[in-house]
Amino acid sequence: MKIGIIGAGNLGVSIAKGLIFSNAFTTLYLSKRKLDDIQDFSEYSKVSLTSDNLRVVKESDILIFAVQPTQLEKILYEIKDELTDKHVLISTVTGFKIPRMESIVGEDHFIIRSMPNTAIAVGKSMTCLCSNEKGQKRIAIAEAIFNRLGSSIIIPENKMQAATVICASGVAFWMRLIRATTQGAVQLGFDAKDAQELSMQTCLGAASLLIESGKHPEEEIDKVTTPRGCTIEGLNEMEHNGLSSSLIKGIQASFKKINNISDQ
Repeated sequence: MKIGIIGAGNLGVSIAKGLIFSNAFTTLYLSKRKLDDIQDFSEYSKVSLTSDNLRVVKESDILIFAVQPTQLEKILYEIKDELTDKHVLISTVTGFKIPRMESIVGEDHFIIRSMPNTAIAVGKSMTCLCSNEKGQKRIAIAEAIFNRLGSSIIIPENKMQAATVICASGVAFWMRLIRATTQGAVQLGFDAKDAQELSMQTCLGAASLLIESGKHPEEEIDKVTTPRGCTIEGLNEMEHNGLSSSLIKGIQASFKKINNISDQ
């Protein structure tokens, strides 16, 4: 696959790393106004760097847009006359809906929205996908790309805002929980490096248990909460101080914010 990423910022670079890691392309173009930040990618033989978006369009079949919402409209107007019936347009842009893209480039293009997260850099992203009517014929291509970079799921577009909060913002939420448990471990006497290792691997193990077993979290919690034990004591203290409530309120606040962005 000839893939071009327009916007090699944090997410674009993460996608590029994932594609390189999984060898999921024949050629890869990375576009950014200032190329100094991505010079490390020039060491790969099949990767080209450019600040010319039109060159990316001409040399690629699959275009992945990883820019800010305020930048995408200008870029689409810039490239629309170079688009052909072979191009698949995959947007990762928060709040930029498919009808808005169609109003610029036309409905007769394969348009797909994706919402990956930065774990794509290590092949562990949870990516949500949706498309316009024509894009349904090519959404399997997007699935193939993102399944090599983690897992993917096709959802209706009206759930993309919520998916952004749970999957993309969610990485930051989980990072904060890992940081908090790391701090707790330090307070209990571990040095910082060991504390983080314990926190990270325990988080990975908990998620892996649910993925492999398909069980509800409470089923696994029941296995480690003995009567009058230390686990239930800790859980109850956390809940008394609003652990679940705070997480849910944070998710709702992020969802409200992303809807405001979309309305602008």
